[in-house]
Amino acid sequence: MAGKGSGPAADMDALVQRLRLHRPAPSPYDTEPAAAPAAGAELFRPRRAAVLVCLFRGDGGELRVILTKRSSSLSTHSGEVSLPGGKAEEGDADDAATALRESKEEIGLEPALVTVVASLEHFLSKHLLVVVPVIGILSDIQAFKPVLNVAEVDEIFDVPLEMFLKDENRTSEEREKMGQAFTVHYFTYLEGNKKYLIWGLTARILIHAASIVYERPPDFPERRAHFNLPKYTKDCSSMLAGYARH
Repeated sequence: MAGKGSGPAADMDALVQRLRLHRPAPSPYDTEPAAAPAAGAELFRPRRAAVLVCLFRGDGGELRVILTKRSSSLSTHSGEVSLPGGKAEEGDADDAATALRESKEEIGLEPALVTVVASLEHFLSKHLLVVVPVIGILSDIQAFKPVLNVAEVDEIFDVPLEMFLKDENRTSEEREKMGQAFTVHYFTYLEGNKKYLIWGLTARILIHAASIVYERPPDFPERRAHFNLPKYTKDCSSMLAGYARH
C-alpha cells in the first residue's frame, strides 16, 4: 500500500463535507410495481450489493482508491480487479453497512477506520445485481493492516483515483446489446513488475466516482448504456443470456 497521506487535513475535511451533500440520481432500478402483475406472473426483485470506494491520501497528496484482485479460484470474475464489497445480507442496516461488512471480511478493513460520506447512483451488473457504490474516507492509512481472505482475494493494491478521468493508459472497445451501443473501458496500472487491468463494472463505477470527487467529466467519451430490469422473473433467463454474449 502507498504511504501515509500528506495532503492538508483541511482539504480532506472540505472534501468530506462536499461529498456529504451529494445526492445521487434516482435509481432506475426501483422495483416498486406500477400496476398489479399479470395472473400467474412473478415480479422480478433483484438482489442488491454494495461496494466500497475507499479513498485516502497518498505520499504525494493525491487521492488513491483501494482495489483487490479476486481469487483465481472463485466461480465468477476470478482473477479480475474489483472494489471490496458484495451482496447485501438480512442483517445489514443499509448499503454502507453492506460495503463495510464485506470490506472487513475480504481485506480486514475495520469499519471504525472509515468515514462514509456518500452513496452514488446505482449500477446494474451482468448478473442483474443492483450495485450501490459507497464512498468512504480512510484518514489514517497507517492504521489499516490488511488481512486478506484468501478464499476471495489474491491481492490488494491502490491506484490514483484521477487516472479514471484521464485518457492515458486507457483502451476501449465499442459494443452493442439490446439495441444500445456503449463503450467498454480498460485501464492499465503498473506497480513494479505487476500489471493490473481494471475494466467492466469496476471501471464504470470508478469513472463515475472520480467525476463526482473531482467535479469534472472524463477526458474521453464515456458512452454508457442504461438497461432496464426485467419486469417478471420469467424474463431473466433471456436477459442474462444476452449479457453472457457480451
